[in-house]
Amino acid sequence: MAIFVLKNASVTINSVDLSAYVTSVTLDYKIDAVESTAMGSGGHVYTGGLQANSVTVNLNQDFAATKTEATIFPLVGTSTTVVVKADSGAVSTTNPSYTISNSYLEGSQPVAGSVGDLAAMALTFNGGTLVKATT
Repeated sequence: MAIFVLKNASVTINSVDLSAYVTSVTLDYKIDAVESTAMGSGGHVYTGGLQANSVTVNLNQDFAATKTEATIFPLVGTSTTVVVKADSGAVSTTNPSYTISNSYLEGSQPVAGSVGDLAAMALTFNGGTLVKATT
């Protein structure tokens, strides 16, 4: 996969593929910078600490069984697994899969919007450990 337009991302939350409802997804992979500066240093020195990951997903709402609301509602206040791929195709070196285990969902908005708006929800999963797979 070369330069491409993101139009077929894959998002699985708690083993449920919700890709057909996703309107946007952002995976933020970070490692905390832990200061390790000691006497005699000419500047600040840092070392990598814990992962500080987050996944933000915007979805169209659906109250049917096994759809968005039924999947997300019981996850609030718990840790879960989120899997993100840039394309729904097979996992490969050009289409890696990112699995975030033990990511915490603090809250959701089961009902949000104004008159005439498309029913949607915005979710942010924080923390957890990210593993990248290419096979």
